[in-house]
Amino acid sequence: MKTDSLFYRIFHNVPGLFFELIGQPSRQGYKFKSIEVKQTAFRIDGVFLPPANAPDSTVFFVEVQFQEDELIYHRLFAELFVFLQQNPEFTNWQAVVIFPSKSLEPEDVGLYSLLLESSQVQRFYLNELEQVQPFSVAIGLMQLIVASKKRTPVKAKQLLEQVEQQPLPFSKAILLELLETTMVYKFPLLSRQEIAEMLGLAESIKETRVYQEGLEIGLEQGLEEGLGREQTLVLKLLSRKVGKLSSKLESQIKALPLESLEELAEALLDFSTLDDLSAWLQNNN
Repeated sequence: MKTDSLFYRIFHNVPGLFFELIGQPSRQGYKFKSIEVKQTAFRIDGVFLPPANAPDSTVFFVEVQFQEDELIYHRLFAELFVFLQQNPEFTNWQAVVIFPSKSLEPEDVGLYSLLLESSQVQRFYLNELEQVQPFSVAIGLMQLIVASKKRTPVKAKQLLEQVEQQPLPFSKAILLELLETTMVYKFPLLSRQEIAEMLGLAESIKETRVYQEGLEIGLEQGLEEGLGREQTLVLKLLSRKVGKLSSKLESQIKALPLESLEELAEALLDFSTLDDLSAWLQNNN
């Protein structure tokens, strides 16, 4: 699972954590979705849509950026305004961009400086959130994602201790599921039981839906889900890198096993044309 997929999964499962992160009251009925912009090659991975007939029809766009991309704002605002043009029922918008650190932000943002300095755009640098007070579950999880492997177990235990001292807007079981998902991402070679023992949660973790589904359904479904997410991510990255893919190329990519998809995700950073992709597929068939 890639880092941006982990963020999107957290926001999808508990939308309230997103609003907690940006310092706004939780909004009832909002759904986190990935949306295809009609008649374009755009796909917006993170969108919070308000419920139908909501008095405040603000739509929230979320971009998680863990790789260097000098064109991130070109892409973000192009997708955003095309979406708004196609969906005029939304009367307001906000954009949230999440970086692991300020070093990954593009150097030249002059073209969009007015937008970036407006109240409609918020930028978060996760390595700077440690000083934020008071304690926030959302910020605690964000910090955990970017923490070094050495510090991760300690920070996870600290998060659990802090959670015990304050009421939550959702059940503890949901937090344990999110925490387990994050730890599995950080330590893919450890079993769920080993992660639970690392955190002193050997019994509590067994009560989570993730653990129970793992026992009931087994590894196969987990692999299928991981494969599907990897396919979606790789196809999105390729369309941005080399342009719209033919249905034949898409079929070839979807037929790749998970290990090959991960290799393609690394290799495509050096692609500049569709020929590069075709050559890679031929050499790795």
